[in-house]
Amino acid sequence: MDRQTQIEIEAAAFRTLRNHLMVERPDVQNIDMMNLAGFCRNCLSRWMQEAANDRGFEMTKDQAREVFYGMPYDDWKAQNQTEASPEKQAEFDQAFAENVLKKL
Repeated sequence: MDRQTQIEIEAAAFRTLRNHLMVERPDVQNIDMMNLAGFCRNCLSRWMQEAANDRGFEMTKDQAREVFYGMPYDDWKAQNQTEASPEKQAEFDQAFAENVLKKL
């Protein structure tokens, strides 16, 4: 497989993942994803931001989130996210430290 075809296949897989998370399963909470898998939609948007910035395209966190979510993050959050229990928040704090902070 040539490099361009690989890039196109990877991009198609990413778009399918994004559609699954945003259209088919917006009910899945970011905190649950982070607690179970060590990443969430915000991580995906951050990875987009980092990839853009690495290629010389300046993108802020808010811009990356709007690209990923298809709307301002606060709007999507208000429509789809629920309040986390203290137990889930404690799990999140640990998962965030293990999966995000140690990589920064």
